[in-house]
Amino acid sequence: MSEAGKDRKVNINWYPGHMTKAMRQMQEDIKLIDLVIELVDARLPLSSKNPDIEKLSINKSRIIIFNKSDLADDKATSLWEAYFRDKGYLTVRLDARKNSGMKDINAVVSKAVSEKTERDRKRGIKNRPVRAMVVGIPNVGKSTFINSYAGKACAKTGNKPGVTKGKQWIRLSKTLELLDTPGVLWPKFEDEDTGIRLAIAGSINDTILNIDELSATAVSIFKESYPGILETFYGVDETKDNYGVLNDIALKRNCLKKGGETDLSKAAMLLLDDFRSGRLGKITLEIP
Repeated sequence: MSEAGKDRKVNINWYPGHMTKAMRQMQEDIKLIDLVIELVDARLPLSSKNPDIEKLSINKSRIIIFNKSDLADDKATSLWEAYFRDKGYLTVRLDARKNSGMKDINAVVSKAVSEKTERDRKRGIKNRPVRAMVVGIPNVGKSTFINSYAGKACAKTGNKPGVTKGKQWIRLSKTLELLDTPGVLWPKFEDEDTGIRLAIAGSINDTILNIDELSATAVSIFKESYPGILETFYGVDETKDNYGVLNDIALKRNCLKKGGETDLSKAAMLLLDDFRSGRLGKITLEIP
């Protein structure tokens, strides 16, 4: 991301009060839990992984679900899977909206809790359901995942960060109960790039961001990591500076104000929407 710094003024920190409360509740609930299922955004697996949850779940069985894997670079996702497996996680790729990868979840859950199930059996404890906590940052797709997994709409879903406000238990079967939790970020990002990646992917509320600056930074990342992708998709000149590319996108996509002046803000939002929806192609924002 060397060139990205040239235009970068984006400074992001977003930690509403309800997240503090939610984190405290999760610290209480973890005592009841056998398994932590954490959803990360496959396009930014490390930036979308909450370090507070990492500390919270250190002694639990852990599964990482790479959600939105249909939008991510497949080679990069393979590298990330190896990275997390080396750290003791089980991993699954998932596109929760299309149910792709769902059939793999049960097998991975069984594997993750096999030692606990065996311990229960030796103690004569039968049919005690596995209790799994489903965690993840805002807008990573937890509720959609739970609804797909359960086969019915039992968790609220929305495309705005922070739709799930409180915890809710969902009984999937005699052998598995899920605890849905609100999406939580952490109070301070260790480095500026983490917040920027989260904002580009839509995990931070757009209304508190400078969209023009954010999109200019996204242009820089795309030019560096996926050279030619903007030229191919929009027909723009990637040799221009980041705002020059945004201006070209505005011209090509008819993002104009009255009098024919280019509407940079409209082009900036268009670029982010094209990335977030996958129209721009399979893009991963970070590599291990």
